[in-house]
Amino acid sequence: MSWVTPDNNAPQATGVPSDVKLQGGCLCGAIRYEIDGPLTEVGNCHCSMCRRFHGAAFGTYAKIVAERFRWLKGDDLLSAYETSPGIGWAFCRICGSSLGIPNHGKLSEITLGSLDSDPGVRPTEHIFVGSKAAWYEITDALPQHHTWPPGRAR
Repeated sequence: MSWVTPDNNAPQATGVPSDVKLQGGCLCGAIRYEIDGPLTEVGNCHCSMCRRFHGAAFGTYAKIVAERFRWLKGDDLLSAYETSPGIGWAFCRICGSSLGIPNHGKLSEITLGSLDSDPGVRPTEHIFVGSKAAWYEITDALPQHHTWPPGRAR
């Protein structure tokens, strides 16, 4: 599966500066990437698979735009765990850091935890709260969706 190219169909953010340059990477530093521009559709996923993959109450992701994303080094060290054909998680095969979500052959989202600095955006929703960890209580006022938000599914 060749999933190192970001998804060209990711929507543009509104109200987020397009000249923001962000860098990120994995825990061991073997994989590095750069994004020139905004991140979109930032949200916290509480599904059981994201919880297990991150070892946390949820994973926080943002959509990326292909023309504004590039691997700086280590893309040959990327691996993917597919949960269904063409969809799963991208991670560093050395340290295991979660880096994003490959979707039908292209990297479509990144994990906000893999960024080096403040991306200037914040989560706008919680998804898959129907399967959230029983021990975690959502205490913010963000919208909560039992599964996918209306009109948005992979």
